Amino acid sequence: MGARILFIRTDPALAEEVVRQVSLPGCEFELAHGSADALQKLRRRSYDALVTDPERTIHEDVALLTELRGARPGVPVILLAPAARPEDVLEALRARVFACFTAPFEAPRIAEMVRQAIEAADESWRTAIEVTSANADWIALRLTARRVTGERLIQFLAEMRDDLPDPERDNLMAAFREILFNAIEHGAKLDPDKVIEVAAIRTRRTIVYYVRDPGPGFDREALPHAAVSNPPDDPLHHADVRAEKGLRPGGFGLLLASRTVDELIYSDKGNEVLLIKYLF
Repeated sequence: MGARILFIRTDPALAEEVVRQVSLPGCEFELAHGSADALQKLRRRSYDALVTDPERTIHEDVALLTELRGARPGVPVILLAPAARPEDVLEALRARVFACFTAPFEAPRIAEMVRQAIEAADESWRTAIEVTSANADWIALRLTARRVTGERLIQFLAEMRDDLPDPERDNLMAAFREILFNAIEHGAKLDPDKVIEVAAIRTRRTIVYYVRDPGPGFDREALPHAAVSNPPDDPLHHADVRAEKGLRPGGFGLLLASRTVDELIYSDKGNEVLLIKYLF
């Protein structure tokens, strides 16, 4: 890949571990001692991605973005922070950062997001997620139908779900990912000119995700290539169907989502979905 990554006041061991990941082959990195040093380095040379100081808050980093982008307008910024409230994540979304992570940091996940930032070189990612309405309990967004946009949104929403223990949060986000990527890949056909609508709602008793794609919809009873349609006595029937149709292995997405959340509700047309998780 041969890309250059700038880390601000990051533990060298973490920076090295991120760059050593197989998703970032041949990447180089530099460490900036602080914000002023980072600005100087950005003015002297270009970098393919910038990772912020993990000890600063998201609010502090967002305040620094104007200066960073003034020195190097095109660089995608990935925020690391010790913690985040939902309103902090919303602030990062509105500031058009590429992604954000809170402690404890996982080098493979950060590296994968850095890779996607490097590969999104056309800068269309800057306007790929639009916040249309938001407070801590109700967020509405529009996003372009690209896989990288979906991955970014999932990371942002995962950081907002610190009210759930890790296993439950991971399972919920895995279910949401399957529904979102069905919308991007099948509903919108990966057409970046098409838009997916998403809402994330938190009530006293539930977490609700809403996804709407611009496609024609589908009949859940007529999906022989998906595991959700398998007969009880043949749990791998869909694999044979996928092989006959020349589809890649898979088809477990809807089944996973339906077993992870408490309710999975489709509109009559099939292009709108509600995922509901009860909180007890």
